[in-house]
Amino acid sequence: MKKIENFYREDPHFNELMKQYLDKDFFGWADQELDAFGELCAGEIDDRAVHTDREGQPRLIKYNRLGEEISEIWVNEGYKKTVKQTYNRGIVGYIHKDIPALGHKGNYVYSYAQGYLLSQTEPGFYCPVTLSMATALLLEKYGSNQVKKRFLPHVLSTGEVELYEGATFLTERQGGSDVGANDTKAIKNGDSYQLWGEKYFASNSGMCGVTMVLARIEGAGNGTKGLSLFAVPWRKNNGSLNGIRIRRLKDKLGVRAVPSAEVEFEEADAYLVGEPNRGIYYMMEALNLSRVCNAIASIGIMRRAYMEARNYAIYREAFGQPLTQYPMIKETLSRLAAKQEVETSAVFHLVHLFDRVVSDDIPTSEEEMVLNRLLIAILKKESAEQAIHFSHEAIEMHGGNGYIEDFVLPRLLRDAQVLTVWEGTANILGLEVLRLMNKHRAHEYFLVKMKEELSNLPEELLLFSTPVTEGIVKLEQLLEKVAVGDIDTQTYHSKRIAVLMANIFESVIALKDAHTMGGGRKRMIAEVFIEHTWKQTEWIDEEMKSIQYFDDIVSVNVRV
Repeated sequence: MKKIENFYREDPHFNELMKQYLDKDFFGWADQELDAFGELCAGEIDDRAVHTDREGQPRLIKYNRLGEEISEIWVNEGYKKTVKQTYNRGIVGYIHKDIPALGHKGNYVYSYAQGYLLSQTEPGFYCPVTLSMATALLLEKYGSNQVKKRFLPHVLSTGEVELYEGATFLTERQGGSDVGANDTKAIKNGDSYQLWGEKYFASNSGMCGVTMVLARIEGAGNGTKGLSLFAVPWRKNNGSLNGIRIRRLKDKLGVRAVPSAEVEFEEADAYLVGEPNRGIYYMMEALNLSRVCNAIASIGIMRRAYMEARNYAIYREAFGQPLTQYPMIKETLSRLAAKQEVETSAVFHLVHLFDRVVSDDIPTSEEEMVLNRLLIAILKKESAEQAIHFSHEAIEMHGGNGYIEDFVLPRLLRDAQVLTVWEGTANILGLEVLRLMNKHRAHEYFLVKMKEELSNLPEELLLFSTPVTEGIVKLEQLLEKVAVGDIDTQTYHSKRIAVLMANIFESVIALKDAHTMGGGRKRMIAEVFIEHTWKQTEWIDEEMKSIQYFDDIVSVNVRV
């Protein structure tokens, strides 16, 4: 069975996306960097990920040999090497500082490209990277000069100074997604504050140098509007714990590489970031960044699951011939390949828009800002669910072997499962879509944009767009019903709206790829994707395009 040797080199569609979204000089440099990182991820990082998941999981060392509480997290040496190799390549740092070889900053497209490759081998470790990205965003955008000077060089380190990984602590036991119920207190202490309270799901605990924490300053109002944002160093200057105690590590189903803990604060020194009582607004910006990371992790898992399924089907024989000779296998692989490529294009279309919206140098319209938030919600939901589906399909392709931990697939399924929960469940994301509709007319912007994109397609591609046009009509009818409904009617239909929007958007992306990237294969991808998306309930498939196009869609030549 062929082993994947380089996640970047064996993904020509992803290579084309990088050419599309990075300017020529940037791509020339990034192409070599991503090629090297793709080989690293498929090789030694992948080997270390197996060890971390199986024997080398993080452990809490509560006390030292003298009985003194130290609340330290042990991680294996391979994990530490992955930390060094990943951050030194600028996955966080080069978003905010110059790339020496180019003389200018990188961007989120390049960082998320690295995240896509990393997530194919270690989506658990991509969580700390995500938290560090969010920490860097909050510190750079809202931190005072003093706070920036103390923390930001370390968070952006690419090897020149000590690395501080970041974290964002929101959730408390009594609140969960209801962040307004948080009651961690911040008490003024000279020029800084001291925190008292607990956080119930605190990922990257003990590994972070600084964490961003929501807390309520004494005298502030109730609810989310009374929360402020603080930068909290994990340790004091003398190396001792900064009033932080780890109660226990969570025993999680998957993503075992990242230590998630219950954390208590007792007189923890904290530094206000931004204006008091605006913490929830700042943290929502970080949340949207993390949701994009979630989508990146999802398409990474989708890609790895598909490649494992494809390679196994080519290798495995049953009843005298390879699995790839059977029509049912051909259908499954064609549909997985089409969905994964279209989903990847859709997510990186979002990343390109996100890059514009968060940039201080590029003016953006209200429409772009609203569509950015809308696409984040619908694509985070869709990609997370597909990561689970792809992992399941790959396990089924392997049969009994797919259920054995010697193969990567059980870990992919366990790691994928959290992606529907982290940074907002489907219900929370449905409510976000509804909120964007009611407050910002997101559905109107969306419909105008989708119709405009369809109108720009050449006539030969419009032949395949009829189901998409019909889907737009269905969405308009649903929106009319919801517009006059009570709150129960609106919330009941919110996830249905999100699903319809995702199907429409990704279908338009599939057709755009066929137009802009050209070639018969992209048209075949669009045909198979649209057929499967919109005609799943039709029992008789006369054309069987997923079988007709199998050799072109699945048996793709890779760069050498």
